[in-house]
Amino acid sequence: MSFRIRRLGRSEYEPVWRAMQDFTAGRAEDTPDELWLVEHAPVYTLGMNGDPSHILDAGDVPVVRTDRGGQVTYHGPGQLVLYVLVDLQRRKLGVRRMVSALELAAIELLRQYGLKAHARADAPGVYVDGAKIASLGLRVRRGCCYHGIALNVRPDLGAFGRINPCGHAGMPVTRLIDLGVDAQVFEPAAALLRELMLQLGDEELIA
Repeated sequence: MSFRIRRLGRSEYEPVWRAMQDFTAGRAEDTPDELWLVEHAPVYTLGMNGDPSHILDAGDVPVVRTDRGGQVTYHGPGQLVLYVLVDLQRRKLGVRRMVSALELAAIELLRQYGLKAHARADAPGVYVDGAKIASLGLRVRRGCCYHGIALNVRPDLGAFGRINPCGHAGMPVTRLIDLGVDAQVFEPAAALLRELMLQLGDEELIA
């Protein structure tokens, strides 16, 4: 089974989210799975059952109530987002397995940069020295998932200080550039895709 890759560049959050919904609603049994790479304009997204009190001061950054799980997070320039539009049923994957694959792909990517990262059972995502460097959330409809993982390459960390990241007050957040990796936002994308393919036992990408 192959994946089709879509590189969306910098895009507003809501049109991309709506496009993921439309893709998932319209896909057939033989529709290839897709992986979307994007950098968003500044936005706070709040999960379906997220508590708005975790948004401390949105300021002029828009807030979008979205349909993924989890609480509030920030997306913005300098953050690499990978959306996974995957037929879990067809691939015989559970949601927990998909979450683990995303976390492990990011952990292995960071290892290539000489960074030791880990996941947490109590707070999905990827952490370096206790600080969150990647957040993730999924939505499943009709056996298919969408949303994905966001890796902090060089975003403005001040934006995270205006929320309780993922619902955790005072959670430290970090980024690659502060850990000695001076990369542009899409530079880690190829390696992240490759690591995800390894985690899912897949090798074929369609550009």
